[in-house]
Amino acid sequence: MLLSTRLFLALALGLGAAAGLRAQDGPPPAATPEPLVLGLYAQGGFIIAHSPRVKHLVTAHPTGLELNLQRQLTGRAPWHAWYRYPKAGLALVYYDYHSPVLRHSFAASVYLSKAFWRTQRQDLSFRLGTGVGYFPFPFDQQANHKNTFVSSRLNATIQARLEYDVALTPRLGLLLGVALNHYSNGATAKPNLGINIPTLLLGLNYHQQRHFTPAPLDPAADQPADLGRNFWNLSASAGLKQRNESDPKTYWVNSVTVAVGRRVNRKSNLLVGAEGFYDRSLLAEQRDTARAGDRLPDVKKAGVFIGHELLFGRLAFDTHLGFYLYNPYKSNKFYYERVGLKYHFTEHVFGAIDLKVHRGAADVLEWKVGVKL
Repeated sequence: MLLSTRLFLALALGLGAAAGLRAQDGPPPAATPEPLVLGLYAQGGFIIAHSPRVKHLVTAHPTGLELNLQRQLTGRAPWHAWYRYPKAGLALVYYDYHSPVLRHSFAASVYLSKAFWRTQRQDLSFRLGTGVGYFPFPFDQQANHKNTFVSSRLNATIQARLEYDVALTPRLGLLLGVALNHYSNGATAKPNLGINIPTLLLGLNYHQQRHFTPAPLDPAADQPADLGRNFWNLSASAGLKQRNESDPKTYWVNSVTVAVGRRVNRKSNLLVGAEGFYDRSLLAEQRDTARAGDRLPDVKKAGVFIGHELLFGRLAFDTHLGFYLYNPYKSNKFYYERVGLKYHFTEHVFGAIDLKVHRGAADVLEWKVGVKL
């Protein structure tokens, strides 16, 4: 399963769209209109048969529709200029899988779209988004046991896309695109092999105003006050996971993290730290194979990590690579990865949603709270 999750839903949808995209380092520049773009696209693609357990489901080509609303960021926050004025959007997506097992799905996601090339009539951009998908017919042992793709109604969606928009009229644009869409629940329920759908897109964009004037950049806000400074992060997390489809019980997973970081430029923080994990599902896993009287190894784990935060005002996209130093019960490889979204509610208090991964397979979805010192 690819890096995914029911991960980024609450933070991405609630905080990313409403707060993170308007958050800023320093006072706002003068108000500049942020033109809107309304889009309607048709999609067609195929499902990647990435495992023998899903080959029986790859029998048709999904088709879909997308309705989205984008806002052209113009510099009200300093990071808009740092990323060369991307668009921020909300998309609603429907897929018909033309399959009696999968049937159809619905999704809502937020995204950023960054232009690589702009002219008076053309726009080539890359779009990355995340949100929540809804599958009305997930895996069910009695009613839908063939659906090994998804086992819960709510799933994360991750969307990556290359788009080309060419003007047909001053306000109407023809949109051509190629995309990869992923759905998964982050191992909170099993089976969870996830769906990967490459697609082609064709549609129309209505531009409220095709060209915009950036807001004047405040030189004081262009250099964040904490640039070059060190900081400490202290946090704790909790998550729930299911071992397999034969064990319907969910188990708590907890972790604590201590990290030191430094803001190295306008867009990035670097971190190193240590953390400990307690996964109660491993106790149940041990009991399945242990004999009476066996002395069972400790399931707690501890490790160190290096990490990076890509900053968008108060919102950050986290990536970590960790290595276990204390790992008596060898339930996985010696290393792990984390990806997540982090949002600073205040200067010192933050929340995050992380997906912990072992070799590309989701281990647990973690909800985190912490302080920055």
